[in-house]
Amino acid sequence: MRQNTDPGFRFTDEEMETAKGTDLPDLLEHLGYSVRRLGGRYHTTREMDSIRIKDRRTWKRYSNGTGGDAITFLQEFCNKDFRDAVNYLLEFNGGRARDSPAPRPRQAQQTEKPAFSLPLPNQDQRRVFAYLQKRGIAPQVIRGFIDSKLLYEDALHHNCVFVGRDGSGKPVFASKRGTYDLDGPGFKGDAVGSDKSVAFRLPCDPALDWVAVFEAPIDLMSFCTLHRQVRSNAVALCGLYQGPLDTYLRENSHLKRIVLCLDADGPGREATEKFQAEYAEKGYTVSARAPAQGKDWNECLQLCGRARERRDQRQAAAR
Repeated sequence: MRQNTDPGFRFTDEEMETAKGTDLPDLLEHLGYSVRRLGGRYHTTREMDSIRIKDRRTWKRYSNGTGGDAITFLQEFCNKDFRDAVNYLLEFNGGRARDSPAPRPRQAQQTEKPAFSLPLPNQDQRRVFAYLQKRGIAPQVIRGFIDSKLLYEDALHHNCVFVGRDGSGKPVFASKRGTYDLDGPGFKGDAVGSDKSVAFRLPCDPALDWVAVFEAPIDLMSFCTLHRQVRSNAVALCGLYQGPLDTYLRENSHLKRIVLCLDADGPGREATEKFQAEYAEKGYTVSARAPAQGKDWNECLQLCGRARERRDQRQAAAR
């Protein structure tokens, strides 16, 4: 995160206390997030359900381990440097920003949402290709996603960038996945300004009346590897927020059937039951399809690959 680089500039202790003490649920609602209480001391948002806000003052994102106070939230998700973040919070709390000639009433502030932009692309896709093949994804599936401009490698960190496009084909969302995970779970995060109500999806074929729903783009790619006939009509929620599915259904009113392909862990099963009830009540035919083994479709794909390798080795030894 970017810090204040002016050695002659320093906020007072009182200013820092005001900024750090900002009510986070209040701030996030002001920024356009849908905040919901989890019970007790915790809140989260519908758009980023991996975030936990504790005691209204601190946050942590469990998908990548980041966290902190209101200042670090603006640095992480609104692309502000340290000085801009503190000034923003001083104004938000009804005070005067250090660089502002006069305070603005909090009620008069305009909701500020960060602009979306795609990370700069790398000249080749070698690391993304190698990483996804290591995860068991078929080369032709990887190439298909790249050729469709749904996937590329970013230049700065060599992450996988999964591009979500709206109904007109315009990029409005990007989910980044680190290609280095030897020491544990790799980096995960959305590009600043991403539209979570679109997330990641494949185009909709008007001749088909169903849509398959996954939690993550890699699970969708894994399913495409296991079932090669799937080339359209799929949504990856990039979490368990159902907004992307609602958007897809609204844009494609001919869809009548929903196939829930969520993870086989506790949260995935709970969401499956919840979605089945809600969408059945709306008139959709809803079914669920769980991976045959493992907690998600990528783990299932990798387990199937290992079993196939062992079978091939036994057959070769018997010859």
